[in-house]
Amino acid sequence: MVIRTGIIGFSEGNGHPFSFSAILNGYDEERFAEAGWPVILNYLRLQGPERFGIENARVTHAWTQDMAITRKLCAACRIDHACEDWSEMLDQVDALIIARDDWESHFKLAMAFLQKGIPVFVDKPLTLNEAELDVFVPYLVNGQLMSCAGLRHAAELDPIRVPEPTIGQFKLLSGTVLNHLDKYGIHLIEAVASLGDAFTKAVSVTRLEAPHEAYQIQFANGVPFQLNCLGAVGKTFHLSVFGSAGHAHFDLHDNFSAFRRTLEAFFSMVRTKQPAIDPAVTEHTIRLIIAAGRLAPGETVRL
Repeated sequence: MVIRTGIIGFSEGNGHPFSFSAILNGYDEERFAEAGWPVILNYLRLQGPERFGIENARVTHAWTQDMAITRKLCAACRIDHACEDWSEMLDQVDALIIARDDWESHFKLAMAFLQKGIPVFVDKPLTLNEAELDVFVPYLVNGQLMSCAGLRHAAELDPIRVPEPTIGQFKLLSGTVLNHLDKYGIHLIEAVASLGDAFTKAVSVTRLEAPHEAYQIQFANGVPFQLNCLGAVGKTFHLSVFGSAGHAHFDLHDNFSAFRRTLEAFFSMVRTKQPAIDPAVTEHTIRLIIAAGRLAPGETVRL
């Protein structure tokens, strides 16, 4: 039985509706080229046919804020129904993906489906409003809601996710990303969280003196994570890991693998009704970002 999946939303410069839909449905190369996402099309072309499709899940309905974009999305990614309004999906889908990264829009959209018992994936960040987070938490706990950054599942980091990485005991983590903390900082925070349980719970965060947004996040195991959010620069998703026996440096650019793994985790949740990510970790990540965003340079907050 097909898991009829709706995809909602569009954010300027963010092609996630096209990426996610293509991973699930496959794509029409000519129509995708016409839609205007050459970077995404280029990495789709590099994948073998076995990399498309996730069991019985399929995007069957789409809505964006612009009907012209919705039609291009449907044509490019073989989606049957282009919706005039997102509410049309409420009685027609079994799962929902909110693929826009303006967190202010997430609560209204997600709650309409969650309250009907429909499982929802929300693009990062889930919210930066504590009252909204409080409402979302029970849905995270009961396996109906999932939200994360794609780089939580970055394939490049697999070599250091093993119990005893070749670099030895972690001593220092350093990450650099484009845009700002509230928009893209979560990518590297979640990438680090994927390295092990020790990196899922920060005890403090300090905003550093710098010409850009810079933070030091301290974990209970004593390992610091220095996060630099550079603002308007070129594509930058970098993580350096320094250990007792060596160091390793990663540019996290394999979007296809990260997104596919994210969708695999979501549809596992849909089928099993069990959280794919520890709800406490998702909640802590959002509260960490909220707390860090309130800091002036030189200030520290304990979590």
